Amino acid sequence: MARTQSLPERVTLLGIRHHGPGSARMVRAALEALAPKVILIEGPPEGDALLAHVPELTPPVALLLHDEADPASASFWPFARFSPEWQALSWGAEHGAAVRFFDLPAAMSLARAVNPPAESAEKKVLVDPLAVLAEAAGFDDPERWWEDVVEHSAADPLGLAEAVAEAMGALREEFADTVDEHTLRREAAMRQNLRKALKDTDGPIAVVCGAWHVPALQQLPAATGDAALLRGQPKLKVAGSWVPWSHGRLAATSGYGAGVDSPGWYAHLWERAPAGDVLPRWLARTAQVLRDQGLPASTASAVEAVRLAETLAAIRGRPSAGLTEVTEATLAVLCGGDDTGLKLVRERLVVGEELGAVGDKVPRSPLAADVARLQRRLRLPPEAAERNLRLDLRKDTDRERSKLLRRLRVLEVHWGEPEETGGLGTFTEGWTLRWDPGLAVALAAAARHGTTVEAAATQVLVTESAQLPSVAEAAQVLDVAVGAELPAAVLAARAGLDRCAAAATDAIELLTALPALARTVRYGSVRDTDPELLRTALHGLLARGAVGLPMACLNIDEETAGHALSIVDGAHEAVRLAADEEHAAAWWEALRRLVELGARDPAKAGHGLPTGRACRLLWESGRLDTEAVAARLHRAVSLRGVPGAAAAFVAGFLHGSAALLAADTRLLGLVDGWLSGLAGEDFEDALPLLRRAVGTFSGPERRTLAERIAAGAGRTAVANTDWDPGRAERLTGFVRELYRRAGTR
Repeated sequence: MARTQSLPERVTLLGIRHHGPGSARMVRAALEALAPKVILIEGPPEGDALLAHVPELTPPVALLLHDEADPASASFWPFARFSPEWQALSWGAEHGAAVRFFDLPAAMSLARAVNPPAESAEKKVLVDPLAVLAEAAGFDDPERWWEDVVEHSAADPLGLAEAVAEAMGALREEFADTVDEHTLRREAAMRQNLRKALKDTDGPIAVVCGAWHVPALQQLPAATGDAALLRGQPKLKVAGSWVPWSHGRLAATSGYGAGVDSPGWYAHLWERAPAGDVLPRWLARTAQVLRDQGLPASTASAVEAVRLAETLAAIRGRPSAGLTEVTEATLAVLCGGDDTGLKLVRERLVVGEELGAVGDKVPRSPLAADVARLQRRLRLPPEAAERNLRLDLRKDTDRERSKLLRRLRVLEVHWGEPEETGGLGTFTEGWTLRWDPGLAVALAAAARHGTTVEAAATQVLVTESAQLPSVAEAAQVLDVAVGAELPAAVLAARAGLDRCAAAATDAIELLTALPALARTVRYGSVRDTDPELLRTALHGLLARGAVGLPMACLNIDEETAGHALSIVDGAHEAVRLAADEEHAAAWWEALRRLVELGARDPAKAGHGLPTGRACRLLWESGRLDTEAVAARLHRAVSLRGVPGAAAAFVAGFLHGSAALLAADTRLLGLVDGWLSGLAGEDFEDALPLLRRAVGTFSGPERRTLAERIAAGAGRTAVANTDWDPGRAERLTGFVRELYRRAGTR
């Protein structure tokens, strides 16, 4: 049996905390003292090919490695200025040392992520080493313990590294049975790469890795055992690049497992600790952030906050004030006990908005390179902070920006979110931009569709157009293609729309597509697309949908009727915006036929919701006068009708604006009289429908209606307006019962 060998003295193990500025200073100082020939850093060996580009990077950045076959399967290895690994990388680049990553290959870790082991297949890590050491030292917070012992330490860096290794060795010995198999495989890979480095050089070697792994590297067992641990593990073919990262993504709240809760604070510690002015500089910046938002924060208050933070640290026996003391001092002195300002400070300073950058020579996919080129040409740099953008599509640059943002959304790269612009008009767009570094994965995944943004977005929409399942979805794709100004995609989507329309037989489905088509028709002239080509499609769907609308509203349930009502509204607006006179006339005729369906036999009437809405639209347009509408309303709410059907018709009629209804006392009186005359059970059944209808009224409209009814508007139109005390008492009792039931729910 091969014997375990001790690690040669020329190898120095530097156990670190990921993204710890104190650890970063320790590593930097240790490297200066050791002058190693080789530096091994915890990370995937596939990243070695990209280390030559370290001088072209501005942290925070991340190493992105992904499955070549499925780029959406990816992992990041982020680095900030204050990351010990980054300091090792940059020191090696500056001094000509050979730098290598020596962790488990990403080919294995990504394959494991794609096909994770069963719950029982691997043991879980049951111990938090920092928590155990902190508890032994009398600390209730492991983060605070690490800050005091390492981050604020002025000890000799090599001595500090030895102390960390000794502490972790004791923990690993006590908790040896809790280490999971994945960690054991990682450490086997580390030892294999360490053996290779020992063969490659006779000079000193520095190893930078998480402190928990140091004890596993202090001895070199037989290489055959490590090889056996790694044998047979699934692998993927991996590609990668460097991508910009941000402090927001480094924060633990972003979901990155090895993140830190306060990257902005750590960056400040890294920058200012050597100068000894950490607290004054930080609290001066805090006061400036608060003042920028119109909150009072004087220089004198900042000075007082510094004193309070130092006092709190002294009382607690800490070597210097940490983020806990600074936060408490900020809340008490600068924010006056109000955490509103504190939340702002956390967002702007504690986390921060810093975004890294990579050089132009850093390898990236052709698609990512095209995006970067367009961002530069259009003067639209990616920023971690959210910004609002207003575009005037009559200006060439703004129009090109709109095209870029829309095409990226086709590729699932959601850099910009379109805003509701209200009355800004066809030529104006609003966007909210925020570049999330995670979009690099989306770009990597989209690269399979094409080498440029235009080609890739066209390919996505053309492929989607060939598989469209419904008329409505086809109209949406056509709308997207026109907005993104992709001619080939427009033709493919139009063909897809024609195919779906030819197969569709349901009038509601045909009419569902009209709103998107109407937007597309209006946008066509702005986007260099022939509006008549699109208008022809709209007219074809409208003609078929209008013919079938009345029959489509027969014998449907309440849920389907609610959908039909919204479809009627959308189609009506589309007709108003984009239809010519001939096809608009066909739409009005369809509404008239729907309203008259039950004129002779109420049992053959369409559902009340879309029918009532059609009646309302005809009345508002002047195609039905008040007499005709009153007759239709009277027929719907007559005692011979079914109460549920009457309620649906009234709800459909009320849906929309209340302005015209409030002005017509006769119609208002008919509705009021019917509602007042309902029996208790019928009233309770009608209430949900009516509440939803009235809920569409604005506050002022509801108030006006209430005032008109209270003043007696329309009572003369009701057949029986004599006061009936008995009836009033019954109604009062019923309302009281409703209130009682509501109070018990």
